[in-house]
Amino acid sequence: MSAAARARRAAGDRRPELLLVGLLALVGVLLWALVPTYPNYDAYYHLVWGRELLDGQAPTFEAYAAPTEHPLYLGVAALLTLLGPDADRALVLLTVLCHVAFTWGVYRLGAAVWDRRAGLAAALLAGSSFALLLYAARGYVDEPFLALVLWAAALESERSVRTEGAGRGRGGEKRVWALLIAAGLLRPEGWLLAGLYWLWTGPRLRTAPLVALAPAVWCLVDGLVTGDPLFSLHSTSELADELGRRRSLSEVPGAFARFLADTAREPVAALGVLGALLAWRRREGRAAHVPLALFLAGTATFFATSAAGLSVLPRYLTVPAVALCLPAGWLVTRDRRVLALAVAAGLAFVVVRADVFDRLATELRFIRHTHEDLVAVLDTRQVADGRRCGPVTLPNYRLVPDTRWILDASQSEVGARSARERRHGVALFYVGEKLMRRYGFADGASPRTNAPSEGFVRAVRVGGFTAYVSCSTGPSNSSISRARQ
Repeated sequence: MSAAARARRAAGDRRPELLLVGLLALVGVLLWALVPTYPNYDAYYHLVWGRELLDGQAPTFEAYAAPTEHPLYLGVAALLTLLGPDADRALVLLTVLCHVAFTWGVYRLGAAVWDRRAGLAAALLAGSSFALLLYAARGYVDEPFLALVLWAAALESERSVRTEGAGRGRGGEKRVWALLIAAGLLRPEGWLLAGLYWLWTGPRLRTAPLVALAPAVWCLVDGLVTGDPLFSLHSTSELADELGRRRSLSEVPGAFARFLADTAREPVAALGVLGALLAWRRREGRAAHVPLALFLAGTATFFATSAAGLSVLPRYLTVPAVALCLPAGWLVTRDRRVLALAVAAGLAFVVVRADVFDRLATELRFIRHTHEDLVAVLDTRQVADGRRCGPVTLPNYRLVPDTRWILDASQSEVGARSARERRHGVALFYVGEKLMRRYGFADGASPRTNAPSEGFVRAVRVGGFTAYVSCSTGPSNSSISRARQ
C-alpha cells in the first residue's frame, strides 16, 4: 500500500480517535471542576489588561515587573472577561482543553510521520509531562501555543504524505499558515517556524507577508499602547536585568540540557535522542523533517533568547521537549522487547519518582488555598475600610495582578512595596513558611518588604494573609485595631 493510500485510509477512520479525544476532554473538564486551580502571574495580567481594554482604557503594559504581552492571549482574555469574576477559571478551562488538543496534535503528527502506534506512544509521553500538566492547570500561554504549533505540524505532515510521489502540492497550506500566524501572536518562536515553513513550501513573494504578519501585529499593539513598537523586546530585556535573570552564554548549554530533560523527563529525553539517531540512520519516517524542524526552531529560539539578553526559562523549551517525544514514541513501538523494556523502565521511574504525583497534588492545593485566602482577606470589612485610606500593597509583585483582578482595581489602587513604599492604605503580609518561601521572596525584591512599616496597625488575618492599615483620614488606626478579628 502506498503512503498516499495509507494516509487516505487513516483519514477515513477517525471515529475511535474522536471518541478517545472526546473522553480526554471530558476527563479534563471534570478535573477542572473538581480540582479548582487559578491562573499564573502572566495570565492574570492578561486578564487585567483585557478588562482594561473592555473598559476603554489602555492596558498597563508598563506596570512594575509586568510580563511580556501576547497579542492573541490578550484578545482571548478580553473576551473571557465578559464572563465577569469567573473569567480566571474559564481561562484555566481553556488551557486544559488546549492540552487535550495539543496531545491530539502530537498523535496526528506521530501517525503521519510513522504510524498510529508511534503517534499514540508519543502523545502519551508528551501529554503526561508533569511540567505541561502544571502549565495547563495554571493557564500558561504555552498550552494554546503548543496546540497551534503541533496541529500545524500535523497538518503539514499529513499534507506531505498525501502528496508523496506526486510532487509537493499546495493544498492545505492555508490552514497551516493560519495556525502558524496565530502561534506567532502567542510566542515569538512562531515567527521562526513561519519563516521555515515559507522556505519549505518554496519562497514566494505573495506569501512573504504571511511570515511578517504576526511580528507586525505584535509591534502594532505595542506601538499603539506604549508608543514603542519594540516595547515587548525592550521591557523583557530590562526586566531580565532588573530581576537578575540574565544568563551568560556559557551557562546556556547547561541550562538547555537541564530544562529539556526536566520538561520531557530524563528517560523520555534519552529515548528521544536515541530514537532520532536510529530513525535517521535507517531513514525511517515519512515527513520526518517536520519534527526535526520543531526541535531545531525551538532550540534556535532558546539560544537566541539568551543572546538577546532576555530571561532564560524552562518553558521556552516546550517545543523541543515535545519534539523529542515523537522519536521516543517511535522507538518504543518498533519491537515488543523494546516496548516491554520501556514499560518496565517507565514503571520504575514512576515508583522512584512517586513523590512527583504528591508534589503536583500538593502544589494544586496550595495554589487553590492561597487564592481563596487572598479573596477572603480582600473581602473583609477592615480591608474595605482601609482601602478608603490608600492603596492595597503587597510585599512584592508576585500577587499584584491576582489582587488587581479580584478587586477590579487600577494600577494606582494596588501596588508592590518593593517598587514603592506607601504610608497609608492596606498593607498585606504573608504568614507561614511556605507562603513566605513562594511569594515573600521575589527576584529583584527585598524580603524586608514583608515587615510592617511604622504607623500601620494590624487589622485582620485570614489564612496565610495578615492585613495592616494606616489612615490619615477616615477610620482611625485605633478604631481599626479595636475592630480586628
